[in-house]
Amino acid sequence: MRRAGRHGRQPPQGSPMENGVGQAPGAPEPPAAEGPRAPRARPRLVFHTQLAHGSPTGRIEGFTNVKELYAKIAEVFGISPTEILFCTLNTHKVDMQKLLGGQIGLEDFIFAHVRGETKEVEVTKTEDALGLTITDNGAGYAFIKRIKEGSIINRIQAVCVGDSIEAINDHTIVGCRHYEVARMLRELPRAQPFTLRLVQPKKAFDMIGQRTRSSKALGEGSVSSGKETLRLRAQGPAMLEEGPSPCEEEATRRVDDLLESYMGIRDSELASTMVEVAQDSAGAAQLAHGLASVLGDFAFPQEFVAEVWAAVCPPREGQE
Repeated sequence: MRRAGRHGRQPPQGSPMENGVGQAPGAPEPPAAEGPRAPRARPRLVFHTQLAHGSPTGRIEGFTNVKELYAKIAEVFGISPTEILFCTLNTHKVDMQKLLGGQIGLEDFIFAHVRGETKEVEVTKTEDALGLTITDNGAGYAFIKRIKEGSIINRIQAVCVGDSIEAINDHTIVGCRHYEVARMLRELPRAQPFTLRLVQPKKAFDMIGQRTRSSKALGEGSVSSGKETLRLRAQGPAMLEEGPSPCEEEATRRVDDLLESYMGIRDSELASTMVEVAQDSAGAAQLAHGLASVLGDFAFPQEFVAEVWAAVCPPREGQE
């Protein structure tokens, strides 16, 4: 008796199996080839969103990167994508621990923080470090993610976490990446005043007067909880994947700390990418080559790469 295929179908008349082609007489009959598997249906990913200062709830879908996400949000609320400074997940507050990075949990609610008032502050650099940590929204705006206690910027009450840096000494930096802005600020001469033009996110009444300083916390910038997340990539389509493991989250946090220490930036998505490259590398030298291939714009110093390797792949017992 002929064996049925995967779905109980008999092979079609005239097939090699039916005609005995390619089968020796008396040989055991091979199992029928399985029919083509139906492609796995991609779930329809629909996210809910609001403007952080208050708005009706909108629904968005069909984006593959941050710029497309901003365009979808802007379309829902009838604003320009350039009005959006950054997004937080599951809170309308300017909370840098809830900042949208490269991953969105499938149940996350997206709050878009849009341009509010513009302000200018004059700063005199009395020491090398201003006390700012810079990040960016992936769509052309760099903004302040952390203000160090006791620093130069900490003493200027008008400057807040979440403020977008629009210009330095009337030189616009819109479109610059966070590491470029951090480098410009580091290279400013000491004892010479300079001006920062800042744009603060628009605030609801219950947020007015709030001056936030984020503190380091395990999982900062992470939105995963072990469930499936939508991973947004700078290049290529978005991917639906499992959230990072606790070990990967911890490695990402350590690399993010190194980015702040060496470059004055925090970027959980950049840190996550570096962790992935390190996990695929056999040593620090191969990691350096991998980072140069994937992130050539950064030109990481050799000692930084060595520390990243140690943070992601600590030596095992008996190894140096």
